[in-house]
Amino acid sequence: MYLEHLSLTDFRSYAQVDLALGPGVTVLVGYNGIGKTNLMEAIGYLATLSSHRVSSDAPLLRFGTDRALVRARLVRGGQTTVLELEINASRANRGRINRSNPVRARDLLGIMQTVLFAPEDLALVKGDPSNRRRFLDELLASLVPHHAATRSDYDRVLKQRNALLKSARGGKFTAGHEATLEVWDQHMARAGAELLHARLELVERLRPHLARAYAGLTDASKPADATYRSTLQNQMDDDGVPLPGASPAGVPGPAGMEDLRLLSVEQLAERYVQAFAAARKKELERGISLVGPHRDDVELVLGQAPAKGYASHGETWSMCLSLRLASYYVMLDDTRTGGSAPILILDDVFAELDVQRRRKLAAIVSGAEQVLVTAAVDADIPEELSGRRVKVIPGGIDEQGQ
Repeated sequence: MYLEHLSLTDFRSYAQVDLALGPGVTVLVGYNGIGKTNLMEAIGYLATLSSHRVSSDAPLLRFGTDRALVRARLVRGGQTTVLELEINASRANRGRINRSNPVRARDLLGIMQTVLFAPEDLALVKGDPSNRRRFLDELLASLVPHHAATRSDYDRVLKQRNALLKSARGGKFTAGHEATLEVWDQHMARAGAELLHARLELVERLRPHLARAYAGLTDASKPADATYRSTLQNQMDDDGVPLPGASPAGVPGPAGMEDLRLLSVEQLAERYVQAFAAARKKELERGISLVGPHRDDVELVLGQAPAKGYASHGETWSMCLSLRLASYYVMLDDTRTGGSAPILILDDVFAELDVQRRRKLAAIVSGAEQVLVTAAVDADIPEELSGRRVKVIPGGIDEQGQ
């Protein structure tokens, strides 16, 4: 698939901008702060309903406005689809597909797939577990849009359950609280089990691609791997970080711990109900839910050591890039069953890499159906990514500079 046209209205710094695109490599060049990333962010947001830069929608609206519009014409397998997303300050976002009646924003998920590389990706290795959970959940929603609803359902139940636990703190836990909590336990167990099952399966799909991508970007002296850590097996601290000696979800641990990958959704739901009961006293003391996918993590490993805290700066960058490449390869696997190759977006990435990594990454991605790259200067772009150049200027595109 590839984007043929992008139009933004009141998005970030743009009152109005139109950008013509096409298959192959397109490089957007302009000095830092000019608005290149805003264009890439809009494309990524249209695909995932999430920004790689901010956690809320408010900064996406041009200052002083109450809504933004993102429109894109997508070509997929010879068929053209027009996607429109209205981002609102005071009401739910809405979408349109081929200028139809408005639909829920999440009905757009899965139509356009992107893989976005950005400097913010360092948080995938160096940041807290929420960054890695978000990576998995966004990829899940792109592959199977239903999982966006699963995550939304889980978050809703978690919020209600936490409110109940908080109200019952300090010895105020009544029979009414107990009955209500048991109901929320069942709902949370089911939603959590569906989410956990999908994440475990996705990590297994990512692992061989992660190893392959990391070897291709480096001298392959250290193998890269990933293991999922679930609160069903691991003891966590207050920040959701596995305590020393905790066992990955896919590796049987002490006392005959189960390999969670072998369990069905129903069996995982049963394990959650049991875990909630075991954690009841501690949860009531703290007033929060201590067990569930919201406290899980993905441990990234280089050689024998965790990447976080042990990897060098170059190794950290290679691991981040490899995770994104692994997600690209997983999407390509889906194309063999009727999907379409995702759009690759490299937002100001090459300036962060040494010459060797620049050339290796460029060689890997150059054959994609569409590659969108941003750079402050042409010199940052490896020769392997020769293609159309677009000059970005304040507030728009320099048509003469293309």
